[in-house]
Amino acid sequence: MERFVTTVKCLTENLLQKQSTDYDEVIEKLFSEVSGLEDFPKIPDPQLEECAIQLWNWAVTKNVGTAISKNQKAKVRHVACSLMYCCEPDNPTEGNSRKQILMASKTGRTWLDCKNPQMADIILRLAVKSLETLYSQLTNRADGAADITSSKGDVEKDLLRILSCQAESALSQGNNHDAVIYMQRCRDMLQRLPKDTGYLSLMCYNFGIDTYNLRQFEDSAFWLSQSYDIGKMNVRYAPGPDDCQRFQEKALNAVSLANKECMSVSGLYLKIRILLRCGASDDRIRAGLNEMLESEVSLEVCLSTVKLLVSEDREVLAFEYLKRVCQRFELSPDLGTALILHVELLLQRGKELLGKQKIEDIITGHYTGKQLTPQALTNLHVILWDKASKHFEARNYSEALQWYNYSLSFYKSGQMEPNLAKLQRNRASCFLHLKQMEKAKEAVKEAERCDPDNIFTQFSVYRIAVQENNVKKAAEAVSAMGLLSKSPVADEDTLLVAENAASNLLSLAAQIALENEQQETAMRALESLCETSKDEAQVLTALRCLVRLVLTTTEKLSDEMRNVNLDVLLPYLKMALQKVSHQSHMTVEQRTEEANWFRKIAWNLALQCESNPERMRDFFVLSYQLSQMCPPDRTLLMGQKTCLLMAAAASLELYRKSPYAAQTEKLTQALEYIQICWEVWKTLKASGSFPKDPTDTLLLLYEFEARAKLNDPKVETVLESVLELENVETKVLETIAALAMEPPAHFPLLCKKALRVALSLNKKQPQADLARCSKCVHSLIKLSLPSGVSEVEAHVLEEVWEYYEEALSIIATAPDDFPEMETLWLLTRAWNTGILLYSLAQYPEAEKWCGLAMSFVRHLRYLQESYETRMSGLYSEILDRLDKAKKNHIMEE
Repeated sequence: MERFVTTVKCLTENLLQKQSTDYDEVIEKLFSEVSGLEDFPKIPDPQLEECAIQLWNWAVTKNVGTAISKNQKAKVRHVACSLMYCCEPDNPTEGNSRKQILMASKTGRTWLDCKNPQMADIILRLAVKSLETLYSQLTNRADGAADITSSKGDVEKDLLRILSCQAESALSQGNNHDAVIYMQRCRDMLQRLPKDTGYLSLMCYNFGIDTYNLRQFEDSAFWLSQSYDIGKMNVRYAPGPDDCQRFQEKALNAVSLANKECMSVSGLYLKIRILLRCGASDDRIRAGLNEMLESEVSLEVCLSTVKLLVSEDREVLAFEYLKRVCQRFELSPDLGTALILHVELLLQRGKELLGKQKIEDIITGHYTGKQLTPQALTNLHVILWDKASKHFEARNYSEALQWYNYSLSFYKSGQMEPNLAKLQRNRASCFLHLKQMEKAKEAVKEAERCDPDNIFTQFSVYRIAVQENNVKKAAEAVSAMGLLSKSPVADEDTLLVAENAASNLLSLAAQIALENEQQETAMRALESLCETSKDEAQVLTALRCLVRLVLTTTEKLSDEMRNVNLDVLLPYLKMALQKVSHQSHMTVEQRTEEANWFRKIAWNLALQCESNPERMRDFFVLSYQLSQMCPPDRTLLMGQKTCLLMAAAASLELYRKSPYAAQTEKLTQALEYIQICWEVWKTLKASGSFPKDPTDTLLLLYEFEARAKLNDPKVETVLESVLELENVETKVLETIAALAMEPPAHFPLLCKKALRVALSLNKKQPQADLARCSKCVHSLIKLSLPSGVSEVEAHVLEEVWEYYEEALSIIATAPDDFPEMETLWLLTRAWNTGILLYSLAQYPEAEKWCGLAMSFVRHLRYLQESYETRMSGLYSEILDRLDKAKKNHIMEE
């Protein structure tokens, strides 16, 4: 490499110092040294880069006059360009890339001018590579967006020039295929570089002349047509009028000579195009058209020429030529193609009457020996249906029907084809709009015969049924539509071209039913839509309609039927919950709106179910679940708390009414709602104070009941939580006491604990509620009194004695207000306890309890006299017996 650098440096210095007569030898040596390199190895030597620049500048300065030949200039530029690539650093700068592009593109152009395309290809490929590098550098640059855009435009301009040079090189080497590829890339860039339209148009023209001179007439015709097409792409930047006229005349002469030498279809067609481009007279164009007909060109080319004439506003010539083409190909089996083009052109120009006459002639010919090919017939059907569709959209139903009837004329009686079914359905729609019901029914019947298992056919059946108020048949059609919408797409010709076409049909079916005041049928259609549609938003809209339809009738119904309607609404809301919960294409705002709407509906329905706890629970639970799809603000959390409280209360109510086998499930469910409610309530309390909110109390009451009935040992913890409440009400404690002993619950200790606290709280009131106090004492005594010999224990009796003293205290406070029967109950229980103790030979205790019973006698009012007489005698007798028993007991000892 060192030797190479030294050699290049010496030769460069020699060249710069040489006189004009000695250039050739030094240039040849330089070119020989550099062209021997393989793939331009990297030699990062600043001396080489300096040599490259010196050589390039020298070649530029010597370019004036005849100092050096074109070939010598090409070689010097080639050497300079090659050296620049050898010096390329690992991470070239934008400046490096721009120098390489400039030198490589100009060197390639110089080699082409020297008729050496092989050397040009080597250098042009390097230019493209450098352009790609520069484009990447510009794209990755973060600053100066406007500057980058401008720079990218420059890169594209350079690329177009280089690609056009590569096309020229390929063509000069006889590789027309590659030349076409390069030129197509250039054409694709013209939208971004419109100013180069003229440049490319003229280049293609030159290619056409070059290939013509080489007697490559097909290629010549192609390149001349390319020149013509490119020139039309952007008239503003195409060759100027003078140039155009000059080149058009040249092109016309060239193509005429080419056709004379070797007649070809593309040549004849190109001649017509050039004549039209030149604005030639009708007579000159007729002559060209005659030439085409005389040259036995195909029908396809003739029809393409007709379309060309129409596009260039030579309508008279087009129809005249088309008429001659039809005569020329009268016996051809493809004549129908020409006839249909005639119809199409007539209709495009608004000549409907002439078009209809032509169609009627085609129909007559189709059945008298001039039958259309299947493809031609298909094309005609498309034209007829398109025309009918436009009239239908404009509500010209009679006209639409006439065009559909033209199409029907080509079908034989009894023919079975899906397209015929579609045609009959379209006809039925026209008849319906024209109020011709019987004809509509006949058309639909034919559609059913041809394609019964088609959702559009069933939709047509449905429309007829609704019009005739045939609820049963409409329901059957809706059911069939629902089933068909679930079927997989059978083939590419299916009419269900859109994924949601079935759902849209069902939605339309519901709308039609509502317009005809057939609510039940509309609901069937909407329900089927909900079952089949995969579009969550569409299903939710349908569910909203269903809910509204049911609610509008609910108010007018009896209580029994109202309950039936509520049961109908429940599955709608459950489906709404499922759709809102599903991850779909709906935005967060849409999901929130839908969830909120159905949440409120569920809430309001729950409030209407006071007499049915099961429905109430279900609606409140749904309202809570839907609310989880909404942003959790304070208001929403309050709603969630209420839903869960009510759901828990309803579950407990259901437990009370359920058979034994189902009770555990109801209680467990209630506990689940209670636990979730606790979490919501904690979140709410963290957001602020709720001084008068009873939620804590209610939740504890519900939890106590559920756990007590489940015999859950945690019930004691719940009671402790109740007792820890601020300002706990005695009524709550009394309720808990009752729940603790309500079968199957049996928690006497907890019951007594609650009652004792309740009694204590009652006594602390400014004005004690004696009735409540009495009730508490009554319950405590009832729970504590021994019911048999085995339960008689000193501590038990002592506890009960305290309760009796409490009772006496209460009576003493308000003797006139204390219920006499309650006094009698206390008396009786105390006496019986004394008798029980007597039977156990516990005489002192027996005397004590009997004496206690006697102390209640004086608090009787109406019964005092009778009980005093009876009790006094009995008490005396008891005392006597006690004395004797005591003596006997002493003697036995």
